Amino acid sequence: MRRSIATVCLSGTLEDKLVAAAAAGFDGVEIFENDLLACPLGPEEIAERCAGLGLAVDLYQPFRDFEAVPEELHRRNLRRAGHKFALARRLGAGAVLVCSSVAPEAVDDDALAARQLRDLADLAADHGLRVAYEALAWGKFVRTWERSADLVLRADHPALGLCLDSFHVLSLGGDIAGITEFPAEKLFFLQLADAPHLRMDVLQWSRHHRLFPGQGAFDLVGFTSKVLAAGYPGPLSLEVFNDVFRQAPPDRAAVDAMRSLTVLEEGLVRAASGTAAHRAPPPAPAPEGFAFVELAVDAESGTEVARTLAATGFAHVGQHRSKPVQLWQRGDARVLLNATGAPRAAIGAFAVETGDPERAARRATALLAPVLPRTRGAAEADLTSVAAPDGTAVFFCRTGAADGWLGDFILSGAPGPDRTGVTAIDHLALSQPFDAFDEATLFYRSLFGLAPEHDAELAAPFGLVRSRAVSDPGRRLRLLLDGTVLRRGAWAPAVPDPQHVAFSTDDIFRTARALRDRGAPVLEVPANYYDDLDARLAPDPGLLAALREHNVFYDRDGDAEYFHLCTEILGSRVFFEIVQRSSGYTGYGTANAPVRMAAHRAAHSKNRLDRSERR
Repeated sequence: MRRSIATVCLSGTLEDKLVAAAAAGFDGVEIFENDLLACPLGPEEIAERCAGLGLAVDLYQPFRDFEAVPEELHRRNLRRAGHKFALARRLGAGAVLVCSSVAPEAVDDDALAARQLRDLADLAADHGLRVAYEALAWGKFVRTWERSADLVLRADHPALGLCLDSFHVLSLGGDIAGITEFPAEKLFFLQLADAPHLRMDVLQWSRHHRLFPGQGAFDLVGFTSKVLAAGYPGPLSLEVFNDVFRQAPPDRAAVDAMRSLTVLEEGLVRAASGTAAHRAPPPAPAPEGFAFVELAVDAESGTEVARTLAATGFAHVGQHRSKPVQLWQRGDARVLLNATGAPRAAIGAFAVETGDPERAARRATALLAPVLPRTRGAAEADLTSVAAPDGTAVFFCRTGAADGWLGDFILSGAPGPDRTGVTAIDHLALSQPFDAFDEATLFYRSLFGLAPEHDAELAAPFGLVRSRAVSDPGRRLRLLLDGTVLRRGAWAPAVPDPQHVAFSTDDIFRTARALRDRGAPVLEVPANYYDDLDARLAPDPGLLAALREHNVFYDRDGDAEYFHLCTEILGSRVFFEIVQRSSGYTGYGTANAPVRMAAHRAAHSKNRLDRSERR
C-alpha cells in the first residue's frame, strides 16, 4: 500500500518536512494548515515542490467546527470552506479533512449535522474535492467513529466519506468490529497513531503523547486489519502529535516513521496469511544471546576495566590482528576492550548471536538502520554493523562459524578454571537520550522481534528516570533502556548517562566472595536499604545477613528471587553488575535502582576527591 505522513509529525519548515518525507521513502503527505501558513512558498510552488520530490498531496487538514450550527453561522462556515477548498485545489490535494465540531454554538442534532455536511460536500464537489469527516475523541457531540459513520451515511453524498483515526477510536476503547461492515466507497482516509496507555484528558493525551506504530500500547494490527478488510483502498498515513518528535531532526523522525509503517505492514500480512509478503523485510532470525559486548576505553579506564574483569574471573584470551582490541572471556561471556582513546569507558558496540547473520543484516538495511563503515583487514571476518538511535554499533554474528569473528583474534590463552561462577551476559543497560527513547524501542523491536516489558518511572535521587526492558520470547537477548529528561548543572549526578553490563552467575555469594578476595571495587550499599528490605520482604535472617555482608541487592516476585551486586563506576560511566535470577523471575530489580544510583554518586564523588587530593 501507499505510505503517507502528516507534516505535523515532523519538525522544521514545510520545505524541511517535505524533503525528509521524500528521503525516507514516503509516497505522499498530509499538509497541516499551520505548516502552509508559515511557508513563504505559494500553494502552486508547494505543489510543484511535492511533485518534484515524488510526493502526492493526499490530504489538506484540518477544517474545524462546521456542522450542526445555526443557519447564519452555517453560511459563514460555507464561505470559509470555499476559501479552504480553493486553496486545497491549488495545492493539488484530493481531499480535505473535516473534524467533528467542538464549537460552542453546535447543537446535538444529527439531522441538522447531516444536512449541513451534505451542503459542504456539494461545495467540495464543485471544487473537485472530497471531504473526509473525522470524529474527534473530544468532539462536542460526535466523538465515536460509529456516530460519524452514521452522519456520513445519512448525508448520502458521493463527495463525503469517513476518515478513521486510530487514536480517536482506540483512545476511547471503541468497538472496531463493525468497521468491516462499513461501505468501502465511503472509507476516504485512514490515519494511524500509536500511544501509551495513560489516564489523562484525551485532548492532552492526543496533542502530546501520540507515537508511531509499534512504539505504544495500541493494537494497530487489529485496527488496521479491520479497515483493510472493509475494502479501504487508500494510503496508510501517519498523524502523530508528539512534543519530542516535533523537536527531533526531521530526517531522523521520518526514518523512524517509515520503519514503523514497514513493521506494521509486516504484521498485517502475517496476521492475514501467516507469512510475510515478498516486499517485506526478511523475517527476524531468532536471537541466541550476546556474542560479545565491546567497551571503548582509554589508557586509564582500560586498566581499571581490565583489572575488574580479571577479578570477576575473566581472562585475557586474545588480541585483534589489526586493531587495538583485547578479547576477555569467562564462560559464554565475552568482552572486547577497544583502546580507541575514548575519554571515558563506554559501551560502544554489542553483537547479537544469530544463526543467520546475513539475513539479520538484510533486515536491518530494509528497516533503514544506518550501516556503519568498517575498516576490515586482510582475511578478517566480514561483519555488518548498524547504528542504534543512541549511536551504539550493533553487530550480527555466528560465533561458531568457520569464518566467524573469533578468527580475527590471535588467541593467546584460555579462560582457565571457574572460581567466580560467572557464566554469560544476562543483559545490557543502555542509557538513551530522552528524544530517542521511543525510537530505540521500535529499533530493537523491529530488528530482533524484541517485545517491551517492565516499563517503569523511577523517582531517582536526581530526577525522573524512565526505564523499559525489551527482550525476545526466550529471553536470550535482554536490553534495559533508561532515559532521563535532564542531566545538567551542578546538581546533576557525577555519573552522566550510566551504562552497565550484567553478567549472570550460578552462585551470587560465591561470586561476591571472589570479588572481595580479589580486591574488586564492589559498590557499598547503605545499611538503611537492608533495614527496609527486612521490613518489606522479611527474608530469612541468615539470608539477610549474607546480603548485607556482601553488598548484594535483593528482589522477589512471588517465589522467584533476584540477587544482584554492582561494581563502582569504571572510568566515568560504565559499571558491571552480577546477577542471579531464579526460574520465573523476569525483572531487573528495578525497585533497587534509586538506591544504587545514590550509592554510585557517593562512591564516584569520593573517588574523584581522592584522586584530586593525590595529585
